[in-house]
Amino acid sequence: MLLHEKLSTRHLILASQSPRRRELLAGAGIEFELAARYECEEVYPPTLPAEEVPAYLSQLKSRSYPFPLEDKDILLTADTVVVAAGRVLGKPHDRDEAHAMLRLLSGATHTVVSGITLRSRSHTVTFSCSSEVVFRTLTDEEIDYYIDHYRPFDKAGSYGIQEWIGYVAIEGISGSFYNVMGLPIQKLYTELDKFLSL
Repeated sequence: MLLHEKLSTRHLILASQSPRRRELLAGAGIEFELAARYECEEVYPPTLPAEEVPAYLSQLKSRSYPFPLEDKDILLTADTVVVAAGRVLGKPHDRDEAHAMLRLLSGATHTVVSGITLRSRSHTVTFSCSSEVVFRTLTDEEIDYYIDHYRPFDKAGSYGIQEWIGYVAIEGISGSFYNVMGLPIQKLYTELDKFLSL
């Protein structure tokens, strides 16, 4: 039985405002309902290794969900960060921070890590996915053009791989392309299939 058939008796709730995550779930044929917005202060211990931050934050978002889960419900929460030069890069707060992030990524390899938490009334599973991305060296003019025309303030590391910068700057990727977009859909598909058997 295909996953979408197994999910026909369940109710998948996506607790994310990311249009990319919605697009990727729909593209995989997974039906879901978008959760209402709710508050979650995305803070993590300063001693937490950078690669573990997304899993921690996805669990935090799951625990912060303010509504009780029904028997058929599966809550999906996710977080994606860019790790560059040992630093965790989330969403930039302003133009200057976006420029600084892209300057750091320019001419270097960075890691994109997503953490996913699936939770029902009886089970919780968290997993992560990592991808390595290589940027060519960018000029300040290119960085300014991208920020001014695409305003990547809602994206970890200040860029979206599916936008102009992905076409002109990325020299190579090792791992899931869709993880860099914000949701490792292949891994989620297989993990969700396993989750339904718990």
